[in-house]
Amino acid sequence: MRHHYFFLSFLLVHTTIGYSQNNITNSAELTANTMADSTEVLSKINLDSIHFTASSEMLDEESYWAIIEKSIQETTNQEDQEVFLISEIEKLSPKEMVGFRLRTDKLLFDSYTSDLWCANYIISNGVADDGFDYFRCWLISKGKEAYYKAKENPDYLVNIVGNEPQVYDFEGFWHVSLSAFKNRTDKEAYAYIDYENFKTNDEHYPILEFNWNIDEPQTMEKVCPVLFKKFWIK
Repeated sequence: MRHHYFFLSFLLVHTTIGYSQNNITNSAELTANTMADSTEVLSKINLDSIHFTASSEMLDEESYWAIIEKSIQETTNQEDQEVFLISEIEKLSPKEMVGFRLRTDKLLFDSYTSDLWCANYIISNGVADDGFDYFRCWLISKGKEAYYKAKENPDYLVNIVGNEPQVYDFEGFWHVSLSAFKNRTDKEAYAYIDYENFKTNDEHYPILEFNWNIDEPQTMEKVCPVLFKKFWIK
């Protein structure tokens, strides 16, 4: 009987020790996981402490397109792409976040052309009379190849749009860097853009000489014959 009590006591002590060790192990794992998760949370940047001044320097173009390409690969819709872009831009320095916006403005400036405006009008079957800026934001969000090939030949858009007339725009894309900057610094990015030395933005768009007229559809067909044949149904 004495041996029986001894065995029960031994078993109880052993179980208690094992339970305590498991708790310690689980607690350690939980702490480690929590620490790992916390590294994903970016701390606020105090711009005053680093004396950050207004910048006119664009983000390196290859770095810019790499972020866009990653957003395309990692998301399946425009809403998720916008969120993903903001999170990626938040990882940049304040100057680079401003530079992302300036690079976007430069790409928008360079694509402010009569031919692309015609293409936008055609693929929406005349609905996208306004919003040419947001159309070009959408085009940039499709990546480097799409942007440059469509800029060179707007009929290239037939490869990246659907089969029915539709408005293509991405208003939120124009603001992703502004949102990221605000999230990281609690400041407005506009205050840190040197507009005295950065002129390729919407305030300096050239006056376009249109080579097409909505009242003369044949002029639109001449600019974008492939798109016109597929989408113009009036």
